[in-house]
Amino acid sequence: MFFWRKKPAEPGAFDAEPEPEPASEPEPTPEPEPTPEPAPEPQLEPAPEPAPELQPAPDLAIGLERTRGGFMARLRGLLGGGPEGPSWDDVEETLIAGDVGAGLALEVVERARQRRDPAGAESAVRAELAALLAPRDVAWRPRPSVSGGPAVVLVVGVNGTGKTTTIGKLAARYRAEGRSILLAAADTFRAAAIDQLRIWADRAGVPVVAHAPGADPGAVVFDALDAAVARGADLVIADTAGRLHTKSNLMDELAKVRRVIDKRLPGASPETLFVLDATTGQNGLAQAKAFHEAVGLTGIVLTKLDSTAKGGIVFAIEGSIGVPVRFVGVGERAADLVPFDPEAFVAALFA
Repeated sequence: MFFWRKKPAEPGAFDAEPEPEPASEPEPTPEPEPTPEPAPEPQLEPAPEPAPELQPAPDLAIGLERTRGGFMARLRGLLGGGPEGPSWDDVEETLIAGDVGAGLALEVVERARQRRDPAGAESAVRAELAALLAPRDVAWRPRPSVSGGPAVVLVVGVNGTGKTTTIGKLAARYRAEGRSILLAAADTFRAAAIDQLRIWADRAGVPVVAHAPGADPGAVVFDALDAAVARGADLVIADTAGRLHTKSNLMDELAKVRRVIDKRLPGASPETLFVLDATTGQNGLAQAKAFHEAVGLTGIVLTKLDSTAKGGIVFAIEGSIGVPVRFVGVGERAADLVPFDPEAFVAALFA
């Protein structure tokens, strides 16, 4: 922050008539030396005005309306069949069509058949789908792993999945909870990503550390951690490259960022959230597997869940790679990124 000292007006500058000259002119008092201005923190943009309070989260059942009216409507129709019971082959095909995946669909059907649930086939399939979702703390928050340092979240994923938008929504959520947030614009290979992150930071009322397009992403993250420690920030959320020339280059860059974090905050364990577009289905799942193998994911953010009739991708993610879904996106507002609750999700699908 810069400070300026206003020079006092010359004596008599605003008098209507001049004063008589004194007999002897006193020696002018020397003007004090200006206080040196503190050097600004490098690369840190000032925080915008505080953002308004986050609006209430939507009803998850409303956000899943398309999925419930899509493959789930057909599934429930099959499971509520006549006295001879459902056609399990049709149930399996419906689960596959809903993006559950061929292998998991077969497992769910086999286990549901063996249950012989007295409440019926729907109850059996519902229980098996729910069993694919790992139990978790719905009130999960990223927490510092190093004393005196901020919590660190790396957000990864391919371009076009809503990665940068997700960061903005997370910043708005945690800012509304009273946490001090700092964003790192480390997707330097796409100039629009830096500008987009600034827009979301402005909406959320949080500062951004950014370098010029094409700069070293590791340097951006290092400066962001420096600034966060100096300011006592609670959380650093870093955007990362979503596409480089090759998959190998992308993964190498992410591994480098992880090494930079360990250098600046030795012993830190950053959360690594993968942003997956629900409308991409099994293709998105393949992307998540590749990132998990390369950098070790700790959570999934599933965007655009309200735009797909195939919400079975949630079961495929957790059942295939064992990484918990932390948030789901069911709309455009910041409040439409909601913490994932397995019980509420299954209940909304079968509502």
